[in-house]
Amino acid sequence: MEQLAFELAVPEPPAFTNFAVGRNGEPVAALRRLAAGGEAPPVVLLWGAAGAGCSHLLQATVAAASGRTAVYCATPASAPGEPPDVAALVAVDDIGTADAAAQQALFTLFNRLAESGGTLVAAASAPPARLDLRDDLRSRLASGLVYEIVPLQDDEKPAALAAYARARGMRLDGDVIAYLLIHGRRDMPSLLAALAALDRLSLAAQRPVTIALLRTWLQRTLAVDVPR
Repeated sequence: MEQLAFELAVPEPPAFTNFAVGRNGEPVAALRRLAAGGEAPPVVLLWGAAGAGCSHLLQATVAAASGRTAVYCATPASAPGEPPDVAALVAVDDIGTADAAAQQALFTLFNRLAESGGTLVAAASAPPARLDLRDDLRSRLASGLVYEIVPLQDDEKPAALAAYARARGMRLDGDVIAYLLIHGRRDMPSLLAALAALDRLSLAAQRPVTIALLRTWLQRTLAVDVPR
């Protein structure tokens, strides 16, 4: 059981299906349409505090993209100066940290994508007006769709976790969710990863997801003593 718990604790890759939408229904719907080949504005900017899910959504959009080349750049410095293909989707994370050289490359990339029908999807910690970037790049980032990604409040998390479990076909009692919220990590990516791991563990072990199974998983993966 111990080795199995460790093996099944590997996080799932970011996807729309493992993102807790909460109050972010509009931006998630827009990104889903974009990934599916629908409306393709020249730029979409997501901004929010650390842990809100901007990086997750960038990677989910790239993973779900169909009918076009899509690339994810973890840093502005790794962004290409030219689109990799016509109508490409290029996702650039943490764009507000771009230095002078990266800003010039991003400015060129934006213009090339706009000319070819491609899209720049970017994430930042603040809205365009508050980013420490050159004026022409800031104005271009503000010219498309700009969304604030809002993290879930603590009182919203039980319902979000229950909805995620139902979507996976998991039978999950409310006391299991309450126990996880008390004894697990508090951020939503970790909470959703825990549920996904518990789902895989219950299927592999042919056991229902109970507090006892959750306690075992927490003890094995977090290496902490968890009360009964």
